Amino acid sequence: MKRFDRINCMNAEEAVKLIRSGDHIYIQGSTSVPENLVDALAKRGNELRNVTVYSGFAVARRESPLCVPEFKDSFLIDSFFVSNAFRKWIAEGYGSMTPRFLGEVPELFRDGTCKVDVALINCSLPDENGFVSYGVSADLAVSAVECAERVLAQINPAVPFTPGDALIHLSKLAAAVMVDDPLVEVPTGEPTEKEIKIGNAIAELIPDGATLQIGVGGIPNAVIRALKDHRHLGLHTEAMTDGVLPLLESGVIDNSNKKVMPGKSVASLALGSKQLYDFLDHNDDVVFKDVAWTNDPIRIAQNPKVMSINSCLEVDLTGQVCADSIGRTIFSGVGGQHDFVYGSSRSEGGLSFLAMLSTTNKGISKIKPVLTEGAGVVTTRFQTNYIVTEYGAVNLRGKNLAERARLMISVAAPEFREELEKEAYKRFGYFFKNHCLR
Repeated sequence: MKRFDRINCMNAEEAVKLIRSGDHIYIQGSTSVPENLVDALAKRGNELRNVTVYSGFAVARRESPLCVPEFKDSFLIDSFFVSNAFRKWIAEGYGSMTPRFLGEVPELFRDGTCKVDVALINCSLPDENGFVSYGVSADLAVSAVECAERVLAQINPAVPFTPGDALIHLSKLAAAVMVDDPLVEVPTGEPTEKEIKIGNAIAELIPDGATLQIGVGGIPNAVIRALKDHRHLGLHTEAMTDGVLPLLESGVIDNSNKKVMPGKSVASLALGSKQLYDFLDHNDDVVFKDVAWTNDPIRIAQNPKVMSINSCLEVDLTGQVCADSIGRTIFSGVGGQHDFVYGSSRSEGGLSFLAMLSTTNKGISKIKPVLTEGAGVVTTRFQTNYIVTEYGAVNLRGKNLAERARLMISVAAPEFREELEKEAYKRFGYFFKNHCLR
């Protein structure tokens, strides 16, 4: 390991003195938020003004210390994906979010639309050549660091060294802060009986030799568990989770049929347990790339049999999918859903699956006559392929609106089907009643 005598080592409080009023800063995400630097920045809240804070997909330990009323004019939160650190703050109207496909955010940094003065990142220990890795979060960090005037980095032995785009030499750091701070863990929970039904339904439609994109959550992980008897699968995804470990370790995922980086599992970020982070450390079989690269639909489509598997919040009878908001309240963001839905549609033999439980925890149907007022359309009715609930999988491709309504009702919770039929008849009239067979 290279020694640190020739780099700008300092503590977090000294490092954040390099941030000035009016700066635009990027805070790294996934489970690798540089929280020591963020805590130190919060201590300067009374002396800074109009510091714009960009963030993407992230799982933080807590609400951000930047989000307190007395700092509302100090730190202007502008998220591209609303994380738990900023969700309440934005919902209360103190911060905002910029709608953009996550794969297109790097272009905003690179063309200067969203200026980046400072990047705060969480890095691994250096290799023998003095390079450190951004670990589990290449996504937006690659472009933000590339464009930043000043890079402030935590050097953290808990961060895995991951091959790929997310590397920077120690000499390029304006400040290096030594920490020993474990990454946030998001272990894979046991799927419920209903999630297992969804996972099995999707797995049955996935052929051997497919290239997987797996979203985050219980349902995507239930799909992964159901793929244990498949062969020669590949992985080209935005987010890697614990769920894929058994498939990688057993050889089910061997990436032998991929056309883009064959033999390698490709991701832009990771979130999971320490077991996953340890697996990724110096693992040359896994490559982390800029999210603009992983989420490029044209590149995605070059792989055969791309299977895009994501969750959603609600769907209307025509196949419009909301995945980012609960009514008017922004809950998360678009992420890569759109990119992989489109990429899979252009892949030879590709399919996309948007899955959800049929009802909310409060027993409200997630299949609606029309989307809830204010709900955002993430995947349009023109792009929707398979919709899956615990009541089955329906393929909307090539189906007219009335036919779609009939299919959507068939996978709704039984107690809501009669009312949905009434609403569908009101909307589609004669055609629905007489030309859509039950």
